[in-house]
Parts: sequence; structure tokens; C-alpha cells
Amino acid sequence: MKIEQVCWSEETGWQPALPGSLGIKAQLVLVFGSRFILEKDEWRHDIQATYCEAEIIGCSTAGEIFDIQVLEESLVVTAIEFEHTQVKGAKVKISDVSNSVSAGKQLAAMLSGEKLRHVLVLSEGLHINGSELVRGLTESLPSEVSVTGGLSSDGDRFEKSVVLLNEAAAEREIVAVGLYGDRLKVSYASAGGFDSFGPERLITRAQGNVLYELDHKSALELYKQYLGEYANKLPASGMFFPLEVLMNEQGLVRTILSMDEEAGSITFAGDIPQGLYGRLMKGNYTGMVKGAEEAAQISSQFLSGVRAQLAILVSCVGRKFILTQRVEEEAEAVRDVLGEKAVLTGFYSYGEISPFHPGTKCELHNQTMTITILAED
Repeated sequence: MKIEQVCWSEETGWQPALPGSLGIKAQLVLVFGSRFILEKDEWRHDIQATYCEAEIIGCSTAGEIFDIQVLEESLVVTAIEFEHTQVKGAKVKISDVSNSVSAGKQLAAMLSGEKLRHVLVLSEGLHINGSELVRGLTESLPSEVSVTGGLSSDGDRFEKSVVLLNEAAAEREIVAVGLYGDRLKVSYASAGGFDSFGPERLITRAQGNVLYELDHKSALELYKQYLGEYANKLPASGMFFPLEVLMNEQGLVRTILSMDEEAGSITFAGDIPQGLYGRLMKGNYTGMVKGAEEAAQISSQFLSGVRAQLAILVSCVGRKFILTQRVEEEAEAVRDVLGEKAVLTGFYSYGEISPFHPGTKCELHNQTMTITILAED
């Protein structure tokens, strides 16, 4: 596997300058960047001219990861030439959040094929039930096929997120690439680092990813009571106080996407199953960096001795808000574990898609660092 990276911003242009050395030999190009840059055509024409045989897949972000740097208002492009792996892209439109399961099933049908090893998915970030998307994908793919990825984002604006596959970036779409081959090694892990606080509360009324009541009380009113001065800045301030759904030993963390004052409800990035218990969480600087380190350690352990060549990091926008100037410590922690030879790329998301580690069920996560490692032997 050969990999090269370039970065673009209005101030610097392409660094290093295009074209790169891979050119026509690249089969896959990952593009993570600001929505406002992604919606322009100039950069896309440059990339398509340089990597004219590649599947070009990408999404808008709340920050781009370029090695151990976390950038904003830029474009990070990672081109990959595989030696023993084939690549195929797929794209579906999603008109309504209720179509999340069927969208996953459609993508799975498009990508299913002999020697399919892994599916990397990048989704619309605001008009999607990520849990249902994951369910549609995993129920329709063979059990040996792993799935990872994330929900596209729009910084702290929460206005519009876009994804792309070989064409202009667009909203309300989901894109994915299938990776095929016996010699491709894939590993992954997801870890958090948030602390829980307050009592466990029964989820007494919820539908899909919309939470109406906790302990028979308005979920929105309870949140406002706990958040105090932060309540006036909802939904953005909800990133600091996600909800943990106690559905297994580790629990699943859910981040607020929007709220409905009239209904007293909160819409989260993934399912909130009625009848389970939930509790609020808050950020912990040290814990979050340790979570990134833990995800790197777990994902590297499952590579069976093969050296990590490419690591795709998908971290939650809420972590970036909390870590602020310390945000690059996440990527630095991953680098310390994986070593200098692994290429790091990725983005800050509205939701992360991965099993906790190989051998567990794929889930939608929030407030985690999720790492997908690719290598060929």
C-alpha cells in the first residue's frame, strides 16, 4: 500500500503542490474538509485530474485531521494505491430520516460481492438516524464484513452537511466504498472517556432517535435543569452533556442534534430505546485523550502483528468543543501508539460508526474516538 497526502486552504493553496506521485495508480481518495470548500468545484477538478482512476469519497467536517494536526477551513486529501485490494463506491439519497434502514440496505446490495472485506461509510449528518443506517447495513451484509465510518458535520453551525462520491458534494446523501481482497487487514475500535453524573433515569417515552420523557418527565425540561446556564445555548451546548444509554456493559453515548420546545423532546444522533435507562455525561480532558489512546491500542492489537499503514480517525465534534486548544492531543496519542510510519487522516463528526472492537456489534457512537486501521500483507 502506498499513500500520499495533500492539504488545501485559501491561504496556502495545495501543500505540497499537486500532482502527487501516485496519480493514475491511486484507487481510493479520501477527502475531508469544510463544507464551504467542498461545495466549490475548483478543488474537485484538481483532484479528479490528478487521481483520475480513483473512487473519490469524502464529507464535510467540524475539523480535519492531517497527521497529528487538527485543521479548520481546509481540505485534507489522502490518496491510496492498494497492491492487493479492489475498491468500489456506492451512493444513495435519503429523503427522510425514516428511510435510514432502507438506505443502509441499498448500500449493502450495491457493494455485496466476492471477497468484500470492509465497508467505509460516510453519511449525511443531520437528517439521518445513524443507528438505523448501521442496522440496515449490517443486517444485509455477510457477518464477516466489517463496517466503519461516520456522520458528516458542519462545525458548530448544524445547518447543512454534505458528502461526495466522484461528483459534486451534496446534502441528504450517503456514500460508501467497499474494499475487496484476501490480503487486506482491517482493524477498528471505539472509545470515549466521558464521565457520568446524576441519577440513572428510565426512558419512559421515546420513538426512534427522539426522546420525549425520562422518568415520565419532559426530557427537554430535565436537560435544562441540569444544564443551568448552558440551557440557553442548546442544542450546541448539548455536545458537552451527552446522554449515555445503558444497553450493555459499556453503554452507548448519544449526542443532541436538535430539540422541539413545543413537544418537550430532544432528537439525538442515534436510537434512544424506550424501557432502558439513561444518564447524563460530561467531558473529562484527561479521560478523552486516554480514550483516543485506548482506541489506538485496541485496534492495533487486532492487526495480528501487521504494521498499521493507514489510520482513519473519526472523532466527535463534542470532543473538539471540550478539548479546545488541547484537541491535537487526541491525534498525538494515536500517533504514539501506532508509530511514525502510519498515515493518519480523518475528521470531527456528528457520529461515529464502528464496533467497540473486532468481534462486537457495529454501533453508532457519539463522543468517541473511532479508529479504522488498514494494512496489506
